[in-house]
Amino acid sequence: MLSATEQFSKECAPCGKLRGGARHREDDDAGLVIDDMTYDCGCRRIRHVFHDGSVRIRTVRHDGKILMDEQSADFEA
Repeated sequence: MLSATEQFSKECAPCGKLRGGARHREDDDAGLVIDDMTYDCGCRRIRHVFHDGSVRIRTVRHDGKILMDEQSADFEA
């Protein structure tokens, strides 16, 4: 599994403020991808792509309020 963490500077956080932070990404080359962005203010954006191709995206503001929590299965008829 490939894993990398890198710092980023001044990007719009889920709370609406420009903040730096860290982005952690893992990829197993078989379809699983974990992409986790943690902002300096405490906000987070988490995106998981699973082996079956389904996707889950979760956005959490620094105060713990969940702004978005969606799975690709939520959109299927």
